[in-house]
Amino acid sequence: MSAVDCDVIVLGAGPVGENLADRTRAAGLSTVIVEHELVGGECSYWACMPSKALLRPVITRADARRVPGLRQRADGPLDVPDVLAHRDAYASHWNDDGQVSWLESAGIELVRGRGRLDGPRRVRVDLPDGGRRLLTARHAVAVCTGSRAALPKLPGLDTVRPWTSREATSSPTVPGRLAVIGGGVVAVEMATVWQALGSAVTLLVRGTGLLDRMEPFAGELVARSLTEAGVAVRTGTSVTGVRRAGADGGPVTLTLDGGGELEADEVLFATGRAPRTDDIGLETVGLTPGQWLEVDDSCRVTEVPDGWLYAAGDVNHRALLTHQGKYQARIAGAAIGARVRGTPAPDTGRWGAHSATADHAAVPQVVFTDPEAASVGLTAAQARDQGHRIRVVDQDLAQVAGAGLYADGYRGQARIVVDEDRGHLLGATFVGPAVGELLHSASMAVAGEIPVERLWHAVPAYPTISEVWLRLLEKYRDGADS
Repeated sequence: MSAVDCDVIVLGAGPVGENLADRTRAAGLSTVIVEHELVGGECSYWACMPSKALLRPVITRADARRVPGLRQRADGPLDVPDVLAHRDAYASHWNDDGQVSWLESAGIELVRGRGRLDGPRRVRVDLPDGGRRLLTARHAVAVCTGSRAALPKLPGLDTVRPWTSREATSSPTVPGRLAVIGGGVVAVEMATVWQALGSAVTLLVRGTGLLDRMEPFAGELVARSLTEAGVAVRTGTSVTGVRRAGADGGPVTLTLDGGGELEADEVLFATGRAPRTDDIGLETVGLTPGQWLEVDDSCRVTEVPDGWLYAAGDVNHRALLTHQGKYQARIAGAAIGARVRGTPAPDTGRWGAHSATADHAAVPQVVFTDPEAASVGLTAAQARDQGHRIRVVDQDLAQVAGAGLYADGYRGQARIVVDEDRGHLLGATFVGPAVGELLHSASMAVAGEIPVERLWHAVPAYPTISEVWLRLLEKYRDGADS
């Protein structure tokens, strides 16, 4: 078994691992990154990039259908082979040569193989050729292994070859009938895609609505739009069993609570995520395999003594979003560098470079459906549950001049949640076509705790959808709320 000594070892070469390794390397620390799949990870090949490449033509067609002069020309079907080819290009045809070249240019050593912790600061790598390498870190090991789709324990599920998010974003063909189980982001985005590409989609939701982590109106507007597009949205429905006819890809039959059945050609389970920590050697450092890793604000694992183990991205369960994981990676990489150099107070600094405070107060998210749903910070219910004294201000986006120009029959809603004791925003939610581009202004207001009276002097250009800020602030000033 060959041995390698370095300053930092990173397990997982997805976007989180890449960013963390980049930061430690920039701090002058020799860094080795270990990956057993494709360099670039889930986001590049099975999540963010392919899913948004699939969604972009769908949303563009929907927008065109609401614009005079384009409406009639946009009524035809999408060119499915062209859309799938576009997706394949954004997934780099599932080839990671470009990402590997970037690692080399950054001076980061790549070890291909399955890495497992082997005691403090040690990682054993099982190589593709059957060999092994033992890596030893002088300073830190960072776990950036991400998450995987969590499948429920259902009778027959292990025999039906269900879709997860990976199959849903990489399928080379369009199923005639698709059943989607779940009501979260993956479920609604993939229902949007495959319905537009020609599938007869049924969305089965155990709860009472969609996108239950956002303001209630977000799920209501998305559900209405999906229904109008032809998706059968069935809430309050649970799946109790599954079976597939034959071993050669016959139809899938879902048994529903209450005794009913539903037949589909494929079934997508979008029912949550689980950490990829079940086979990374956690037991060798006193942790439980399969657990989420609890960390402090510098992403240092709190249950491991001596402060050498870090965990960034999905694996720490703080915010299961690529952009938030990359943010944590930058924080962790900077913190490791500061601690190695002996810089005092690693959680302080001009840029707050060593403390992931946005995980608590200002996590942004966009759901790329039609309409888009975008939110940052707390919902009204979350703010009340945390004991804040708040005012909630709502605005119909259809009443904003820029929205009417953007699309005939524009339909959308905006909400801000204001902390009445401190005078700044705790959260904001926008639902409507193209609202994702409104979100960063809200993120800055929430993260920066900008006083509402100062926001009044941030003048939105006319006529843009951003004028919603003026309408919301007018209502707040005049004492109106929901």
